[in-house]
Amino acid sequence: MKILHTADWHLGHRLHEQSQLEEQTLFLNWIENYIIEQKIDVLLISGDVFDTGSPSNQSLEIYYSFLVKLKATTCKSIIITGGNHDSPGTLNAPKHILDALSIKVVGKATEDIADEVFKVELNDEIAIIGAVPYLRDGDIRRAVAGETFEELTDKYKTALINHYKAVAEQCKLINTTNAPVIAMGHLFATGGSISDSEQNIYVGTLGHIGAEDFPSYFDYVALGHLHRPQIIGGNDKIRYSGSPNILSFSEINYDKKVLILTLENNKITKIEDQIIPNFRTFHKLKGTITECIEAFPSITSNAYKLTPWVEIVLKEDTSINTDDLKKAAENYTFEILKISLKNRRQTKGIEELLENTKSIKELVPTEVFKLKCKEMSFDLEKNPDVLDAFNEILQAVKNQ
Repeated sequence: MKILHTADWHLGHRLHEQSQLEEQTLFLNWIENYIIEQKIDVLLISGDVFDTGSPSNQSLEIYYSFLVKLKATTCKSIIITGGNHDSPGTLNAPKHILDALSIKVVGKATEDIADEVFKVELNDEIAIIGAVPYLRDGDIRRAVAGETFEELTDKYKTALINHYKAVAEQCKLINTTNAPVIAMGHLFATGGSISDSEQNIYVGTLGHIGAEDFPSYFDYVALGHLHRPQIIGGNDKIRYSGSPNILSFSEINYDKKVLILTLENNKITKIEDQIIPNFRTFHKLKGTITECIEAFPSITSNAYKLTPWVEIVLKEDTSINTDDLKKAAENYTFEILKISLKNRRQTKGIEELLENTKSIKELVPTEVFKLKCKEMSFDLEKNPDVLDAFNEILQAVKNQ
């Protein structure tokens, strides 16, 4: 049995307000062909299928079209879990129809833990899958009036760890043949490397767990949320697959991957990774205006012929007119998505921040809150509980 682990597709994502539909469609075509060529039997998607809780019809269309097309391939079992960006209702809505296609969906924590555990039997091999979605605080922890932030943190972390223990116990109940057990998850595991595109999904360190917190009964943990492919805690059986497409210019210096597990004789005998092609080229130029313009001829596309996207970081001491830069770029086929000054002063007032922000999506709520506190001469360092309270409210709003 061959199992493919992927996550964080973020269908519908826009980078600096530019649609990424083209490269996302190319990725779905690529992974379909890869499944066919490599005879993949099982597909695991560990959360953040969509970029927002209200995906566009276009995003829904390419998602469902992809799932239906897999019916004609060797991939006979698909398990999808919800991430922090996903709406549980959107993912779960067609679950009974998808179940007829051997597609299991777990959009949020279930009332009966048995509904998160599946037995997959293919090619005389069996695998037990603990399909744990993103665990929202309200789904797994019973709030108590008047509890402190420290109590909230401890209770949520404990509830999260206990949820995985319960899943492990349920896996044991149905695992009558000592088959390999694979857990799925969408969370931040301590020691993981982040990029600029992951949304902070917890209040402070709420929900941060380490490799040692997962039950040892699991033979592999297929994680989602962090966009860089990586192994956690030195344990090569606890891995993030990473996002398949570049979602931020901070992600351009490492390969995007999917992970493939091979099961033979009731064991995971091999864990391999497969590099995903760069469907669009991304370039980050640093230097003076003259140096950046001189680098323009080196910016090229690739075999997929999508318009290259460029970020420019100018090494200038003061704010300058970038008209010459933009005019020179008109002679080329790439598009500049962002221009910034490397030596600009680090802290901006809110008004300046708004003036220089291309889209409201670029604003980070916590940074705006910190700026406002600074403008009001309110010391957050001396009052950390205020920032914790703001983050708790922010997470509650996001999870509506």
